[in-house]
Amino acid sequence: MNVANTVFLIIAAILVLMMTPGLAFFYGGLVSKKNVVNTMMSVFAITAVAIILFIAFGYEMCFNGDSLGITGHIRHLFLSGVDLNKIILKDQGISSGTYLLFEMMFAIITPALFVGATVGRMRFDFLLVFVILWSVLIYYPLVHMVWGSGGLLASWGILDFAGGTVVHINAGITALVLSIFLGPRFNKKTESYSLPWVLLGTAILWLGWYGFNAGSAFGMNGIAVTAALTTTVSAASAMMTWMLLEKILKSKVSLDGICTGALCGLVGITPGAGYETTLGAFFTGILCTICSYFFVNNIKPVLKFDDPLDAFGCHGVSGIVGSLTVGLFAAKTVNGQIALSGLFYGGGIKLFMVQLAGTLFTIVFTAVVASAITTVLKKFIAMRVSARDEQIGLELSEHGEFADAQVGESSLFSAK
Repeated sequence: MNVANTVFLIIAAILVLMMTPGLAFFYGGLVSKKNVVNTMMSVFAITAVAIILFIAFGYEMCFNGDSLGITGHIRHLFLSGVDLNKIILKDQGISSGTYLLFEMMFAIITPALFVGATVGRMRFDFLLVFVILWSVLIYYPLVHMVWGSGGLLASWGILDFAGGTVVHINAGITALVLSIFLGPRFNKKTESYSLPWVLLGTAILWLGWYGFNAGSAFGMNGIAVTAALTTTVSAASAMMTWMLLEKILKSKVSLDGICTGALCGLVGITPGAGYETTLGAFFTGILCTICSYFFVNNIKPVLKFDDPLDAFGCHGVSGIVGSLTVGLFAAKTVNGQIALSGLFYGGGIKLFMVQLAGTLFTIVFTAVVASAITTVLKKFIAMRVSARDEQIGLELSEHGEFADAQVGESSLFSAK
């Protein structure tokens, strides 16, 4: 065991775990006051579900052996008989236990991302069962196909450093499917509960993203430094791009806008963080934000599906663009382990076409299976809350508690 690399990866895992409560604050700040608790609980409760599933059989499905390039073998329920001290990444000196801990955090944050498309109208029990089925039928197979030994997409040569396909496109497409099945809210005009929470959530997410991207180098090495640098540059160029777009097109710059812009850059650089140059990261942030901005503001209103917090507009669109930019900006001078450089670094168009094929496969696979899960599950569990419950808010109807309960009691006492 390499002690330095092990400590590095454990710290990275903790940073990724922080992203889930950070996302809860980000989403909780954006929703209306009557849905804050439900939104934050929906995000954070996934933590428990995902951890139990992953140690029960998820890790095995992702990384133990190979079946047709789609999934691994389940042979050690709840890790019984697994040697967690076995060194599985020999070059980095990383044990199976450390590797499992790091990958577990990705299994937590990924389903939490699509909660943004369901706020204010999905039943809590439906969400929890959906997350279980989604993890088994979509997430674990995708992890194996991209990162597992013998995985289908890995055999195609797709590059996904930290989760462009596995995490962001996957969660974004799922968000789109769920928003279509749920239908629009009865009242779309709502005020954000707390913009300071949005900024707090963005800051926590950005910090956690260093664990997400740099940690995917699995050691304290030059690739980790590159991933940390490209993550920073892409987020900054993306935030600046959103800021300029709002200033030019709307005359006013919004806090939730620049926070969303920063997240678009973080999402977009994820698949190429350890492969792209700093200049490539700069342009990746710009391209992802331009595409997400115009999708959210111009295309989504025409399509009329209701994704309240733009989970697809941010993670789906920027994830797709970011996956494709790997085929443009990846360079063997940055990471000598890749077989091909991107188009702008002398590698021709081959890598771009591989990225395009892998991206399209992820979109279709996720959309089809997520639609099938939702269709079947709706027959057994009601998916959407009643009109009355939606009107009064899911704080009361689903949980019986309020974000501002103490403030409300204090005000009432003062009035008396």
